[in-house]
Amino acid sequence: MSVLSKRILVTGGAGFLGSHLCDRLMAEGADVLCVDNFYTGRRANVVHLMGHPRFEVQRHDVTFPLYVEVDEIYNLACPASPIHYQHDPVQTTKTSVNGAINMLGLAKRLKAKILQASTSEVYGDPEVHPQTEDYWGHVNPVGFRSCYDEGKRCAETLFFDYHRQHRLQIKVARIFNTYGPRMHPNDGRVVSNFIMQALRGEPITIYGAGDQTRSFCYVDDLIEGFVRLMASPPEVTGPINLGNPVEMTIRELAELVVELTGAKSRLIEAPLPQDDPTQRRPDITRAREVLGWEPKVRLKDGLAKTIAYFDGILRGGQTGVNGE
Repeated sequence: MSVLSKRILVTGGAGFLGSHLCDRLMAEGADVLCVDNFYTGRRANVVHLMGHPRFEVQRHDVTFPLYVEVDEIYNLACPASPIHYQHDPVQTTKTSVNGAINMLGLAKRLKAKILQASTSEVYGDPEVHPQTEDYWGHVNPVGFRSCYDEGKRCAETLFFDYHRQHRLQIKVARIFNTYGPRMHPNDGRVVSNFIMQALRGEPITIYGAGDQTRSFCYVDDLIEGFVRLMASPPEVTGPINLGNPVEMTIRELAELVVELTGAKSRLIEAPLPQDDPTQRRPDITRAREVLGWEPKVRLKDGLAKTIAYFDGILRGGQTGVNGE
C-alpha cells in the first residue's frame, strides 16, 4: 500500500516532532489523523493543516484507549523536555507505558504497522561512547529523570514483546537531541534556552562548566529517518539510533548561538542537574546501512532557521506555555 492510499495516525501530532511529521505525511498524500491532548502540543503547530480534507485533529489522551481505523501508527505522544515531564512524573510514566499498551492494542486489532518514538535517554549517563543500539544503558531508576527514561525503556519492552508474542510489525527509533522551528520556547531544552536567552539579551545559562557533550539533529533530517524506518522491510524492527554523530560541548553550542544571533550575552554557570548525562552521541552505523539515512543539514544552517522562528515568536509576543 502506497502512502497515497494510507490513513496514518500520529499521536502527539501537534507537538514539535509530531507536527513536522504530519506535514511530511500530508505532503506525500496520506490521510492523517493527528491525536494530541495539548499538554505540550500546540494547536498553532498544525493550524495551517486544519480544514484540509485529508487532515483531522482529535483531542485525546493516549493513556485511554482509542478506537479509530488506520493503516499505520506513529506513537510520539509524551512530554520530552525535563521541565514538562518532571511537572507530572506519574502522568509521564503513564503516557509512555499505558500509552504504548493502548497503541499496541490498537495496532494488534487493526494489524497495523506501528513506530515507537523512543529516545537516547534509554542509555542514561552512558559508560559506552558513542552509543550503539546493543548498549543496555546506565540509568538511575529512582531519580528525577526516571519517569521519562524508564517509561521509554518499558515502552520498548512492550513493543518487542508484542512483536514476539503477537507478531506485530513494529519499528523503534531512538531519537537523539533534535531541534528546529516549533520547539516550545519554554521547554527548558538547551537549544531553545540558549536562543531565547540570546534574543532577549539575557545571560546564557550553562550547567557546570559546559563541557558535557551533545549532538544536534535538525528536525527535517529526523523526520526523514522516521519515514524511512516505517517504510523499511518487516524484519527491520530497530531499535535504530536517529541523530547527528557530530559531537560538541554545551559551551561551544552557547558560543555559536551568541555568534549567530549577534547577541552580547555573557555565559554564566549553574549547578548541574541530577543525572545529567556527561556525553551523548549516537553511533548511526545501523541507520546508514539499513535505511541509507544520515543527517544532511549543517548545525549553523539549522540554527539559523530555528533562531528566525523564535525571533518571530518574540516579536509576536507568543511565549505562553499552552499556546493552543
